[in-house]
Amino acid sequence: MTHTADFAHAWDLAGEAAEWLQQAIGSRPRLGITLGTGGGQTTGLFPVEVRIPYREIPHFLTPGVESHAGEITTGVLGGIPVICLSGRFHYYEGWSMAAIVHPVRTMARLGCEGMIFTNAAGGLHPDYNPGDLVLLHDHINLMPDNPLRGVHDERMGPQFPDMMAAYDPAWRQAAHRAASHLGMSLREGVYAGLAGPNLETPAEYLFLHRIGADLVGMSTVPEVIAARHCGMRVAGLSVVSNVCYPPDRISHTTHASVIDTVAHSRQRLYELLTAWVREISGQPF
Repeated sequence: MTHTADFAHAWDLAGEAAEWLQQAIGSRPRLGITLGTGGGQTTGLFPVEVRIPYREIPHFLTPGVESHAGEITTGVLGGIPVICLSGRFHYYEGWSMAAIVHPVRTMARLGCEGMIFTNAAGGLHPDYNPGDLVLLHDHINLMPDNPLRGVHDERMGPQFPDMMAAYDPAWRQAAHRAASHLGMSLREGVYAGLAGPNLETPAEYLFLHRIGADLVGMSTVPEVIAARHCGMRVAGLSVVSNVCYPPDRISHTTHASVIDTVAHSRQRLYELLTAWVREISGQPF
């Protein structure tokens, strides 16, 4: 499908995609989940009811990064109907911010009340190790563009949305309860979003650590901004893919090694997501 990057029509394009999806899936999901790098197939997360490749959905792109499946699946997780986005689009692939967050706006138009975004990220906290799960409680936006830039469309949300509590506090508490029930360690941290696609230099890692970042990656931040702008509740979860701080712990990193690290943590990620959604399913969204 073709996609226009015209922000002025973004809400209408999302509406067209949502209308198409509603007819295709025949149900109204309450929660959307985005699985990022190494997130795998959702058959390990819930019994899949409907599976649709992105290329069939109006105005969706096709991910150009290995390990991003590029499909939507629906099912029931933790007792509530969910829709999962397996794979995302990145700024470094050359797409506009409007194109990158089109799936998120489509979820809003479809009626999703909240989104959980997952990703693989470099660990900037001295206590982080590869494979650790880190709940996001804030982010630092270091990307060169913003998904809200352009002619304001009041149907999406306010022109100047507040990001004071972008990562929902009640959902974070629910994640910690879920982790506790599972006997699983769950950290919290601040995610720094950069454009990519190169990994950062040691000096850049040091800079990011000094400005308060615990994690660094190339996604998530635009999607969170767009979701909050649309009024959805938001949560984020990172899998630490490689150690980026302190300097003497940094080692050569490849995309293949990132995927491998996340793959080894996938089962714990799925277990936490399942228990987490069960915890929030009883709360009013």
